[in-house]
Amino acid sequence: MRVHRLEQITPQVRLIELRDPDGGMLPPAEPGAHIDLHLPDGAVRSYSLCGDPADRHAYHIAVLKVPGGRGSGFVHGDLEPGSDLTISPPRNNFRFDDAPRSLFIAGGIGITPLLPMIRRAAERGADWVLHYCVRSASAAPFLDDLRALPHGRVELHAADEGRRLAVDALLASTPADVPIYCCGPQRLMEAVAAAADPAQDVRFEWFAPRTEPAREPASDDSFEVVCARSGVTVTVPAGTSILDALYAAGVEADSSCEQGICGTCETTVLEGEPEHRDSVLSDTERAAGKTMMLCVSRARSARLVLDI
Repeated sequence: MRVHRLEQITPQVRLIELRDPDGGMLPPAEPGAHIDLHLPDGAVRSYSLCGDPADRHAYHIAVLKVPGGRGSGFVHGDLEPGSDLTISPPRNNFRFDDAPRSLFIAGGIGITPLLPMIRRAAERGADWVLHYCVRSASAAPFLDDLRALPHGRVELHAADEGRRLAVDALLASTPADVPIYCCGPQRLMEAVAAAADPAQDVRFEWFAPRTEPAREPASDDSFEVVCARSGVTVTVPAGTSILDALYAAGVEADSSCEQGICGTCETTVLEGEPEHRDSVLSDTERAAGKTMMLCVSRARSARLVLDI
């Protein structure tokens, strides 16, 4: 992939447009999707796509400059138009569903996965409201674009103006049939998660492991994993991830973040009960136990059979 254009859209946020160097079409991406950017030093960083999903010739990401950040340091310091980059195909753990009304909650650069969703809602004539939490209006990426979209409104909560979002009141006043989409700093998302009623459909894009509510933990004892397609059975010792145990046994598995936040290592569970420790699956998906993340999750049963 090649950097086609760079644009400084706020003092701290740089927009990157990526295209195929041969002008070819790119894999499709739905609103909420993200890509992994492979840095020259071997690190991998995930960034949400914030462009128009209908444009199959370009991907757009927006990167916040973070002191000491490896990804942001590279993007804001070394990246130039014409640079070639290695990226992953788009993946989507943050599904957007059409609905007559939708509520969006963004904090700072967390607006990036929500922007294509809001555009989709506006295009289809749905009612939408965005609560946009920022330090100042001048630091709010895409604010003018959002305010120009029809059928909805933007409520700006700028800290320098003393306007902070009352999360509890907002969630309490939102009907259960209105889907809620949230992305931003960890503190904001955990506040939304804590305020949500179990009947509400609240979806998050986590870019750091979620702080789990207190629950009875599974034993960290060893357990057995049977790889149905590979024909290999491995023992996963205490303190070792399923992913590492598979690698040690020569079983290949896709992975990226190894923190349970990107969804790359999601694998189908054929038998057994997983102990979910990821930040990707919903509570409903966890209860169903049909898939699990190999990098962080373990087993409540003595044996798991996986489709790998």
